[in-house]
Amino acid sequence: MSGLTLPTLQREGAERVLVRGDWVAAAFADRRAWRRIAAQLRGAGGQQAWDLSGLQRLDHIGAQLLWDQWGQRWPQDIAVGQAHRAMLERVQEFTAARPPRQRATLAGLLDGLGAQVLHALDHLTHLVQLIGQLVLDLLRLVRHPARGPWRDISGHLYRMGATALPITALVGFLIGVVLAYLMSLQLRQFGAETFIVNILGISLIRELGPMLGAILVAGRSGSAITAQIGVMRVTEELDAMRVMGIPHGFRLVMPRALALGLAMPLIALWTTLAALLGGMLAADLAMGISPAYFAQALPSAVDVANLWLACAKSVVFGVFIALIGCHWGLRVEPNTQSLGQGTTASVVSAITMVIIVDAVFAVAFKNVGF
Repeated sequence: MSGLTLPTLQREGAERVLVRGDWVAAAFADRRAWRRIAAQLRGAGGQQAWDLSGLQRLDHIGAQLLWDQWGQRWPQDIAVGQAHRAMLERVQEFTAARPPRQRATLAGLLDGLGAQVLHALDHLTHLVQLIGQLVLDLLRLVRHPARGPWRDISGHLYRMGATALPITALVGFLIGVVLAYLMSLQLRQFGAETFIVNILGISLIRELGPMLGAILVAGRSGSAITAQIGVMRVTEELDAMRVMGIPHGFRLVMPRALALGLAMPLIALWTTLAALLGGMLAADLAMGISPAYFAQALPSAVDVANLWLACAKSVVFGVFIALIGCHWGLRVEPNTQSLGQGTTASVVSAITMVIIVDAVFAVAFKNVGF
């Protein structure tokens, strides 16, 4: 504060305020000085007569404080020098007007809710259109298989399926270990250690294996699909395809949906095997149940219908993950912010869809496999 005069406000009578000192950023840097001037501003009001003739220095920080104190309009009576008036006029010019605060009303809330519902219906309509176009494209592929994009399908099978095996195996193995250890703590209290085979088998084969694989693929491949198609939107490749008469559904959507529909049952089976291996190892270490007994008891504990149900469920997971990724990719606007928002929405939507579809399968096939 050396070389600076402390900024002050002094009331002269009931309707006049005297402004003194240096109203610059360096003067407000001192915490005690700022607290004192903030308290004086709160007690000064806004539309009295203001005398700035004793003001020594003024920068845009001090001018903004005074302008906000006046409610962003000039007081009726003000005494100010020409240089300080020029600074205040510059602040007035570049200060954005505050939007009026709107009170929340029932009509406004209903209007916002209606807009969100219409927005969701728009997305749902586009997704249904993608499903219908996928059916038509599959019929076209069946009629003319030689003209199908088989190279694209095989490439997507490798990128979405084969490259996902390491991470799905690792996560499945660790989940199996965790489940086995947690179950051993409870089953040991009742002397029911052998039932760990039943619990692990039915939970991993029927539910957790397909769901874990689908969630990992949704976060890994679903986001990649949206990013790939979104970048094509940003670089105007989608517009070029439309000009050349290349259908987006046949060359972009169908290969990805078909590849994920084929890969997801295999990924789910792979994840389930890794989880069972982890559970088998943990059961041996924690409860003394040998892998030989585990492998012998598993077929009789879990009906094979659970495996078929898991595979069928995984096909639906894969197709919907691909369709949701393509949906958000095709709706990306030609800017990077929209690309990031679309990728995030794609992952969230795909994971939500996996959970909803799994719940539907659980309710619809509750009597299968028991």
